[in-house]
Amino acid sequence: MSDPLISIVMRSFNEAWALKETLPALLSQNWQNRELIVIDSGSTDGSQELIRAANPAHFIQITPQEYNPSRVMNHGMRLAAGERVIFLNADATPQNDRWLRPLADTLADTRVAACFGRQIPRPDCQAVFACDYDRCFGMERESAKWEHFFSMVSSGLRKDVWHLRGFREDLQYAEDDEYTRWCLAQGYKVSYVQESVVMHSHNYTPQQSWKRSFGDARAIGKAWSQKPDVFSWPRTVLLGWLSDVRHDMGWCLKHGRFHEMAHAMRIRWEQRRGRLAGFRQGWREQQEAAP
Repeated sequence: MSDPLISIVMRSFNEAWALKETLPALLSQNWQNRELIVIDSGSTDGSQELIRAANPAHFIQITPQEYNPSRVMNHGMRLAAGERVIFLNADATPQNDRWLRPLADTLADTRVAACFGRQIPRPDCQAVFACDYDRCFGMERESAKWEHFFSMVSSGLRKDVWHLRGFREDLQYAEDDEYTRWCLAQGYKVSYVQESVVMHSHNYTPQQSWKRSFGDARAIGKAWSQKPDVFSWPRTVLLGWLSDVRHDMGWCLKHGRFHEMAHAMRIRWEQRRGRLAGFRQGWREQQEAAP
């Protein structure tokens, strides 16, 4: 029996350096019945030429100012002809020809609303971020014990579940976290697919780290249904920073990269400060919007 149609939705913006590897890796997958949908946010680095050469079923171009992750993903879902839809960031490169099939097979289970694959960091990944990839995606990942974790970078959704409710377009960050929490609340499963592997990582500056943490936490605050005092300076910033530093220290010692600890401590401090500020902002916005 031939494989059913799988739709692959890719988001891209000035990532030609990665597309040179990512697109050939897609074409080599051992699942032939597939379509590629690309939504590009105004790339000017040659990405558009590489994408056109891959002959996608749909190639949507928007301006950087129009980009909203939830809106883009909802658009991709509407365009998808397949009932199982796989998402892949342009800078996330499948590591073999068996990246797609494990994700697609997992979504064949009607009890699974969403799934996500493993990510390994690029060789130039700084220690503080490489530690996070181990904690989130490593062979003994801590994220399996967390209250919730999901990453849209390399992932999949069932279209029948998405039809019930798509991504919230009022969120600029953490939209995938909020959506998959909703899926779980409806009684569906969200699965981790360790066999599906991409290479993907970023080295953020302290300022970028603060901004990303602020944005993610702001989205959490806007959707928070529990008491807001869970987020406080002693718990979120001080104790959270000390916990992060403890993890980073163990990772750096294990991998012979202790010289990166000072950098890791600064990144963690900015992340923790951004997390508290973002949650408080989101919580205020939620309260102001309440009837």
